[in-house]
Amino acid sequence: MDVEENPSDGASGAEQVNVPTPVDVDTAVLLLGAGVTAVTHPLPYVKLLIQVGHEPLPPTVGTTLFGRRVLYLPGFFSYAHHIVKVDGKWGLFRGLSPRIVSSAISTVVRNKVKQQMEFLSQKDKEETPLRKVVKETSHEMIIQCLSRVATHPFHVISVRCMAQFVGREIKYSGMLNCLVKIYKEEGVTGFYVGLIPHVLGEVLFLWCCNLLAHFINTYAVDESFTQAPAMRSYTKFVMGIAVGALTYPFMLVADLMAVNNCGLAAGLPPYSPIFSSWMHCWTHLSNKGKLFRGSSFFFRRMPVTSLPLSEG
Repeated sequence: MDVEENPSDGASGAEQVNVPTPVDVDTAVLLLGAGVTAVTHPLPYVKLLIQVGHEPLPPTVGTTLFGRRVLYLPGFFSYAHHIVKVDGKWGLFRGLSPRIVSSAISTVVRNKVKQQMEFLSQKDKEETPLRKVVKETSHEMIIQCLSRVATHPFHVISVRCMAQFVGREIKYSGMLNCLVKIYKEEGVTGFYVGLIPHVLGEVLFLWCCNLLAHFINTYAVDESFTQAPAMRSYTKFVMGIAVGALTYPFMLVADLMAVNNCGLAAGLPPYSPIFSSWMHCWTHLSNKGKLFRGSSFFFRRMPVTSLPLSEG
């Protein structure tokens, strides 16, 4: 007696689709984040050295389109080339390890908190668009603050490792060694130096960016315009650039406070006075007109008043 074969049995194995599990997705996100952090690391490294006021290369004389004489400070590529000459190609990745750890922790914390908030929150069908934006921004703010608290110790370690380039120190090397050294010298508070301006800057960025984008999309973009949906999709991106430039001083102060008076040359006179608080640092930079130091990589110039109009 022949036994009927079930055609679906053979087909099921061949046609079985491997659906990625949440663990696989999380791992892929972590690996992608680590890769992006590693590739882009020279950018924040050069920015930090500019922020602390380290200018190892002389400025060059140039003119603007209108014939005005200016001094051009070294841009990103010139600065990066100098780092390679001093420390080699791997020197561009000083302080990378704590940044990767920070990125991984941030991803995990944000995902877990977001899942909990989505589970606990109840959707209100009657809520207005403005109320929806406020609610979503509030959730983003909580997630961002918790993420910043969890990752800030590694941000401090990364900043100090990179700042060692200025004085050629070797005080901070190795993740465990950095954790122990900071704890012994400064206690738990040493891991959170500069946290307040960092959080304030990120919170202001979130609220200003989201609310401005909402009001522009609601009241400035005409519904009858055929390209209205496309304009709305780019509004938040454009607002992010504009608001990011305005809140940059908070990031600058946070980074300077992470280095200040920690035993490195970059955080001591003559590079920097010893600040008693982040507000003291803000006031000092404001008085010197340097609240936006390091905000630009390629258009770093200052007027030249003493150069002659012609040479030779």
